[in-house]
Amino acid sequence: MGAYIIVSVLILITSILLMLVVLVQNSKGGGLASNFSGNNQYMGVRKTADFLEKSTWTLAVVLLVLSLFSIFVIPRSNSVEGAVDTELRDQIENTQPINIPTPPADQN
Repeated sequence: MGAYIIVSVLILITSILLMLVVLVQNSKGGGLASNFSGNNQYMGVRKTADFLEKSTWTLAVVLLVLSLFSIFVIPRSNSVEGAVDTELRDQIENTQPINIPTPPADQN
């Protein structure tokens, strides 16, 4: 059960980071990259856009992998609980339906 909680927290953190990276970007090439106008800067417009795009793809792949991995760490029900469910299902299926008498038709 501990692994499931860890994977769930990692999925939540990755989702929040992905959301923030996508919101920083601008579809027209602006966003965070438009704030840097100098060509001689280390993190210029092009390098910032490349970093944001690579971050988006990386976080998307990490989210996909974590989601697929969560299938293997989801807690399963114990066999005792499954036996109780089976017994209950058998009792329901084997019970006879109750005949409820219908009221007599109204004779006016």
